[in-house]
Amino acid sequence: MAESDNWERQTLEKVALAAVTEQRRARKWGIFFKIIGFVYLSFILIMVMGLMNGADLPSAKTHTALVDLEGVIAPGNQASAERMIEGLQAAFKNKHAKGVILRINSPGGSPVQAGQINDEIKRLRTKHPTIPLYAVVEDICASGGYYVAVAADKIYVDKASLVGSIGVLMDGFGFTGTMDKLGVERRLMTAGDNKGFLDPFSPVDPRQKEHAQSMLSEIHQQFIQTVKKGRGARLKETEGMFSGLIWTGERSIALGMADAIGSVEYVAREVVKAEDIVDYTPRQSLADRFAKRFGTAAAEAVLPGLSTQLR
Repeated sequence: MAESDNWERQTLEKVALAAVTEQRRARKWGIFFKIIGFVYLSFILIMVMGLMNGADLPSAKTHTALVDLEGVIAPGNQASAERMIEGLQAAFKNKHAKGVILRINSPGGSPVQAGQINDEIKRLRTKHPTIPLYAVVEDICASGGYYVAVAADKIYVDKASLVGSIGVLMDGFGFTGTMDKLGVERRLMTAGDNKGFLDPFSPVDPRQKEHAQSMLSEIHQQFIQTVKKGRGARLKETEGMFSGLIWTGERSIALGMADAIGSVEYVAREVVKAEDIVDYTPRQSLADRFAKRFGTAAAEAVLPGLSTQLR
């Protein structure tokens, strides 16, 4: 009888243990599926927010269209040519837009990206001759930012804005002295005499330096010609104007680099004569930020430290 009771007790214990184990397993799978569901819902939410975080819906009444150019002008950034052109095209396309304001707050960036935005502004102005475009400068409109601004019909600034920096640079570092002190030997093998162009771990090659300077001078001249063509007779060229110097907004008006003092609200109200402002700026979503600049990072890995910039 005792043996029977013992057997029954052991059996009950095994059944109970199995039940507990199954509950734990079910709980773990439940947690797993809840996590998967949360990740999925979060992804959907991010995508929806990305769609909702774009430009405002087109307005059905007369208004001033606004596009923001903010930050460094570069691929993958908020101020990339792709995003700026998308916003500008949407603004000009709306038949209720009486004028377009490009609000600029940028230290510059890629000459290629800035040039593409400048070209698109000129194309849109030719296609829509009755819709003016005004650039309004906030804190800074330098180098590539100014390259874009000169395509506008007029440039408005604050008296304390920073304007100018008409120049080009290519920056990097040299580590040859440090390597010598540490006893590190650089072993660079190339197929092509200039494949290791301005390699930061090798002594500067005078011929490569001369070639780089030639390229910078060529891009600089392109910049100068774009400014002269955009500003025309308004520009009062002085010594140092194209040397990379920067001026206050008030001084830039005297030099003909800008036209007048004015904010976005002022230009919309007093110049465009359409006080309602609709923002057409395409905004980066969380998904964009998460996946941004993989291509640029790969390019920088191939050519570390060598970037030509208008700033």
